[in-house]
Amino acid sequence: MSPRVLFLHNDPIATEGLLGEAFADAGFDIDTFTVVPAERAGEPALDVVFPDPAGYDVIVPLGARWPVYDDALRSTWVGAESAMLREAATAGVALLGVCFGGQLIAQTFGGAVGRAPAPEIGWYDIATDRPELVPEGPWFQWHFDRWTVPPGAVEIARTAGASQAFVLDRALALQFHPELDHALLVEWLADDRDGEALALGIDHDELLTQTRQLVDDSAKRIRGLVSGFLTYVAAAPCPS
Repeated sequence: MSPRVLFLHNDPIATEGLLGEAFADAGFDIDTFTVVPAERAGEPALDVVFPDPAGYDVIVPLGARWPVYDDALRSTWVGAESAMLREAATAGVALLGVCFGGQLIAQTFGGAVGRAPAPEIGWYDIATDRPELVPEGPWFQWHFDRWTVPPGAVEIARTAGASQAFVLDRALALQFHPELDHALLVEWLADDRDGEALALGIDHDELLTQTRQLVDDSAKRIRGLVSGFLTYVAAAPCPS
């Protein structure tokens, strides 16, 4: 039987992109679960019943446009998703959090998440202590918040502005977006109603051009990231 991965679409436009391809290449059957549907993007506080995590080998909470610490969300689906992640960790299911999903892992297991002094949008070089797990090279960012690392976790990558990756038992949290491809960025920019990128002086066309130039290399490195995650994190002994 093939291993199974569940991608949690917290935001309807934050899908698995290149991560889905990498897990499929690694032999995984892929399931997805939509948390906030498109028609509720303007009013995202809703009650959600999540799937049983015990049926999966890996769960990947993906990005979202909202703060993970928003009180209305914490009292509804963010709280429920946190409970699911705790249940998954107890059952030995590996976790891979991306941006909002990484922040959710931090918040769930005792870290804090708050507004960063400055946002990061675009391609950033990341300093990594474990290139076999988080390969070197530019990775795409789109975030305004940052975490403090939870108790017992080890930070393994960073930029000058924010922690970028940590490992906690069988969980890997990423602040950056390894899943991004050109089509996904087109969708994000089209949905950027508040002009977050433009407000920072980032030209949409320049960002798309840069992404076209870098995405092939990123797609290769994401295979290394997923392989490293499966080898060094998902296969780690369960905590006693």
